[in-house]
Amino acid sequence: MTHPVPMIPAGPATSTSAEFNQVADLTGVNAFTGDAIASGVLDTHAPWARPVAEDLGAKVWSPEILGAARDAHRHLPELRTHDRLGTRLDVVDFHPSYHTLMSTAFRAGVAGLSWDTSESGAHLARAVQSYLWNQVDGATACPTGMTYAAVPILRDTPELAEFAARAAVLDYDGAYAPIGEKRAGTIGYAMTEKQGGSDLRANRTIARPVAGRGPGRPYLLEGHKWFCSAPMSDGFFTVAQTQAGVSCFFVPRWRPDGTPNGFHLQRLKDKCGNRANASAEIEYHDAHAILVGDEGRGIRTILTSSDYTRLDFAVGSAGLIRAALSQALSHTDQRVAFGSRLTDLPTMTGVLADLALEWAAAAHLGFRVARTADSDDESERLLARLLTPVGKYWNCKRAPIVVEEAMECIGGNGYIEEHPMARYYREAPLNSIWEGTANMMVLDVRRVLSREPKALEPLLDEVRLAGGQNRHLDRALVDLERLAAHPDPSGRRLTTMIALTVAGAQLVRHAPAALADAFCASRLGGDWAPTFGTLPSGADVATIVDYARLH
Repeated sequence: MTHPVPMIPAGPATSTSAEFNQVADLTGVNAFTGDAIASGVLDTHAPWARPVAEDLGAKVWSPEILGAARDAHRHLPELRTHDRLGTRLDVVDFHPSYHTLMSTAFRAGVAGLSWDTSESGAHLARAVQSYLWNQVDGATACPTGMTYAAVPILRDTPELAEFAARAAVLDYDGAYAPIGEKRAGTIGYAMTEKQGGSDLRANRTIARPVAGRGPGRPYLLEGHKWFCSAPMSDGFFTVAQTQAGVSCFFVPRWRPDGTPNGFHLQRLKDKCGNRANASAEIEYHDAHAILVGDEGRGIRTILTSSDYTRLDFAVGSAGLIRAALSQALSHTDQRVAFGSRLTDLPTMTGVLADLALEWAAAAHLGFRVARTADSDDESERLLARLLTPVGKYWNCKRAPIVVEEAMECIGGNGYIEEHPMARYYREAPLNSIWEGTANMMVLDVRRVLSREPKALEPLLDEVRLAGGQNRHLDRALVDLERLAAHPDPSGRRLTTMIALTVAGAQLVRHAPAALADAFCASRLGGDWAPTFGTLPSGADVATIVDYARLH
């Protein structure tokens, strides 16, 4: 695709306000239909979902939705612990733009599409919606992801059937009211405590049975949580100590008698990014809770939900990478320097091509993880056990460096708060922290290989599907088998190798040869600096960049 070089007026400017060689906001394109990977994977595996993806794709770069995302992060949530008369409230007030975003996302199925249909490929279809939505706003992508992940556990507990039904609805109801009075619900998580962090066994919150012990029975909770995300959700999964050990509970915001639960908001976190999404420190004071699963099995119970949240972070980070790349391409295609468009300058073209490879690898890896959730096949289950933490680890680690490089492509105009890049930059590191840091993902990979060593074979088989088509990939497969047999002490090298090899195989099978060849030669063959803009000399960078454009 060719783009004309904008004409710069000759002669001195008559006013400092004269506008030329400035790049307007990215708009007027469909983030789904213009995205070769998202549209291609959906057409292949869930074509029934194309209308909803097209509808959301049309909104991603619309001025109205972008304006709502900007305003939601400018007008931050406000905590109200008490009213004027001193009555305890424990509510968070949001700017109307936040509710606009929540309504748009939930009605588009970013949370509930998987649970609202019996069509095949439902998890992949929802993953595409999440990928698109993360290009808009990561703050509201938090409650959508948590609500998505919560539905299976809620459905497995008969006493929580009403919450399960409301969470699966493709709608949003921001009212602070008992779940029975609402048309839709959102679900949050409150796990970590100040002394424990990721080590949930160190938690000190106590649960006391009210009328007998066992799943579905009521308990009273006493304790605190250092991080509670989206505290205006209708209920929260949490963990607390019982006489059998760490156990999983669900804490509604309202008691069964219709009064507010003993769920007290202490303060809101002043976060680096994700600022439109309230994150709170909370205390439980005789908080009504329902035991989910068996006592003493809380960590295992909650891990069944974390597979879905980790999938969502892998896909969400791919969406954030796509958003940054789209902004960089839009800017460099229109901005002129040294008599040429920035895109046409060889140094810039090489950087953009490198960023495009990161996007293609992240998107294919995330969507491959999503496809495992749509299968009951045992090999796919085993593949998911390895590929979910790998996808979460790799995509979340790549997002910050891609966003930083994309911001540099735009230059100073991308470093101001009026541009979306500043928000992406603050958002990018968070996905690697939430739902298990990179080290936690690496430990999970090592745990799987130790406890379920059979999981390695479906993963290797996935790479073998692309065998014989790229010499770098073939060699990487041999190296991966060797490393898996004798993993490095930290586990990061092995986890990285799995991510790169599986991503390379996906590109070889599903992407244009220019992308697959450049990725395998640079990431697997070692022909890379590895700073962006250092692809092999024979890489077809122009074809790679054009493939990444929103056509």
